Amino acid sequence: MKDRNEELFAREKPPAGAVERRPLAERMRPRTLEEFVGQQHLLGPNKVLQKALDRGCLFSMMLWGPPGCGKTALALLLARGTGGHFVAFSAVLSGVKEIREVIQEAEFEWSRHQKRTVLFVDEIHRFNKAQQDAFLPHVENGRIVLIGATTENPSFEINKALQSRTKLLVLHPLSEEEIRTIVRLALEDTERGLGPSGIQILPDALEFLCRSSQGDARRALNTLELAAAVLQGRADCASVIRRQDVEEALQEKGLLYDKKGEEHYNLISAFIKSLRGSDPDAALYWMVRMLEAGEDPLFIVRRMVIFASEDIGNADPAALSVAISAKEAVHFVGLPEATLNLSQAVTYLATAPKSNASCRAYLEARRAVLEHGSLPVPLHLRNAPTGWMKELGYGKDYAYPHDAPEGVVAADYLPEELAGKAFYRPIDRGYEQKIRERLSLWRSLKAERETKK
Repeated sequence: MKDRNEELFAREKPPAGAVERRPLAERMRPRTLEEFVGQQHLLGPNKVLQKALDRGCLFSMMLWGPPGCGKTALALLLARGTGGHFVAFSAVLSGVKEIREVIQEAEFEWSRHQKRTVLFVDEIHRFNKAQQDAFLPHVENGRIVLIGATTENPSFEINKALQSRTKLLVLHPLSEEEIRTIVRLALEDTERGLGPSGIQILPDALEFLCRSSQGDARRALNTLELAAAVLQGRADCASVIRRQDVEEALQEKGLLYDKKGEEHYNLISAFIKSLRGSDPDAALYWMVRMLEAGEDPLFIVRRMVIFASEDIGNADPAALSVAISAKEAVHFVGLPEATLNLSQAVTYLATAPKSNASCRAYLEARRAVLEHGSLPVPLHLRNAPTGWMKELGYGKDYAYPHDAPEGVVAADYLPEELAGKAFYRPIDRGYEQKIRERLSLWRSLKAERETKK
């Protein structure tokens, strides 16, 4: 186990005379908390991790954050600061056998030296629930301090028992200023960085690099290293990285997105809430974010079809037709041209009057069904295709609305137990205002004719 830990973390520089082949991002890992950049909401004065380190009482935790925000580096620094026995492995490469070895080693360290084991598990969400359960008793009795790192939402990927025994710490994407600091350190560092090469970077290239890295320090350093290699391969032997060198190293600006993960749900949530909030600009922005990151346009348009009924409804009945037409356009035209159809539909839905009255009506009607069960259909609403049914009263006293003025009769269409119940309450907005006025008129006519019976 010791060899694996050293391979993963401990080696700061190659043996004397050896060529350094580790990536720049690996070489530039912070060696002390003072070198660590970012996450000041956890490491700043009087913040949770700083307090724990000051008191020497490290606790089990889950570090949740996007790639390149410093999860692994922070876990290593925390573990080193405790003076305890440290073990680290990746859930991508390890299984039940390695877990058992770790637990046996932890038991040995405790029984012989009264030493707690600080166990770092990278990509812990890759372990299944049974594998996660193996840590429970040892985290519970304190012999293992578990530090898990994950890019996935622990609420979904970590079992409830382990959640209750660990503290969740959320790491944020690094700011452009923090990325800038890391890049400058890499350029200036003569021991681990690019300092010996004397390479510099132009201000506009640095700004572009920091912005394109999207809070990912590893991405920034990998891009910087490749841009430096491109630079050194140029015929003019230039020593200044230009914006075009960074663009060549990046090749394309990939957007932060995971079609099955947290960001997928974050973006679609922002999209729907922007539509509901009648903000066409924000809705377009979030839609473009998803499309540019490779989201299936049918996923977006399906949510638009749902939205048209859930949040607009009869305030603008045409909204559903617009959403369905957008779906047909995506099928018929395809991307990229279908983005025009999607944009038209998004701006229409965002600027349409809003009503959730139809949605609320369904929920209230369903509640009545579940509460009252299968109430019998009133006899006057039943068809009577046979003589026996007519003798039993099927269809008796049914009033045909088309024979009455205004097409309205004084009749109950709900079961007796629900007589007078109103599920659908149209609002005083958009087309529903007309529906509301119409229903109000019909109800008054029904009440008037009821009194004349």
